[in-house]
Amino acid sequence: MNPTPDRITTATIEADPDVPLVRITRDFRASAAQLFAAHTDPQLYARWVGPESVGTVIDHWDARTGGSWRFLNTRGDEEYGFHGSFHEVSPERIVQTFTFEGFPDGVSLETMTFEDLGDGWTRLHSQSLVDSFEGREAMLASGMEVGINEGYAALDSMLAAGEVA
Repeated sequence: MNPTPDRITTATIEADPDVPLVRITRDFRASAAQLFAAHTDPQLYARWVGPESVGTVIDHWDARTGGSWRFLNTRGDEEYGFHGSFHEVSPERIVQTFTFEGFPDGVSLETMTFEDLGDGWTRLHSQSLVDSFEGREAMLASGMEVGINEGYAALDSMLAAGEVA
């Protein structure tokens, strides 16, 4: 079935004009439980996150309230580390920090929620709050749009193939 016109199947990425916040919205033909699993199961997460041009290696992953995580993106001989802490992990909401190790002072606080739209669709709402407008602009200029859309397209393929329970 093709998405209907009211479905957001390419991520919308919006910068808040008043606070250093980025909002991302994207619809998936999946249940909220499937999206939760895709964001908390390290084996699933490593298969879809990021741009197609990078691999993901999970170093540490403890997706529970109070847990932490770290992964590497790899491209050839290059490695880029990311880490953070899970502050809240529930089927309705994930709150975590996110730090690119190449810019260790730039910690963002990320909140994801899963909205059941009915008819087998769920809307992912994500927001990232950073410490400054300059940090937000650097995040937006980093190529995150490509990584988000290519990653979510990979997740769509996994969902369509029944690879996410």
